[in-house]
Amino acid sequence: MAMIPSFFDNRRGTIFDPFTWEPFKDFPFPPSSLVSHENSAFVNTRVDWKETPEAHVFKADLPGLKKEEVKVEVEDERVLQISGERSVEKEDKNDTWHRVERSSGKFLRRFRLPENAKVDQVKATMENGVLTVTVPKEEVKKPDVKAIEISG
Repeated sequence: MAMIPSFFDNRRGTIFDPFTWEPFKDFPFPPSSLVSHENSAFVNTRVDWKETPEAHVFKADLPGLKKEEVKVEVEDERVLQISGERSVEKEDKNDTWHRVERSSGKFLRRFRLPENAKVDQVKATMENGVLTVTVPKEEVKKPDVKAIEISG
């Protein structure tokens, strides 16, 4: 029973407070080992995808990364893949950390490109921590319309 936390602490009148409840306090491992800072996923890579008349434009916020740490690839003919890795900051034993919120580790985002994408002409630029990937679109040919005279 010690492995299952008690909501009421086996005392009458004790009210369950979800803001102070520590669900893992009775487990045999320390809570800090739940998430490894070395292996935490850099999952918050946000990407905007907009379509203009000329191209599909992807913008990814990658603050603190250099262009050498980011890869842009087209695989399986129509899948755009953006990947990279943010290294863990070296720790000094004399430092006292008060908060660690910036993520580190590898990230990977994939997007299936539409049929009108010119995958052989993809361009990527990186400026001020924003990666911009431009995928030109093929021109849509307007069908030839021939007017037919109506007799009668």
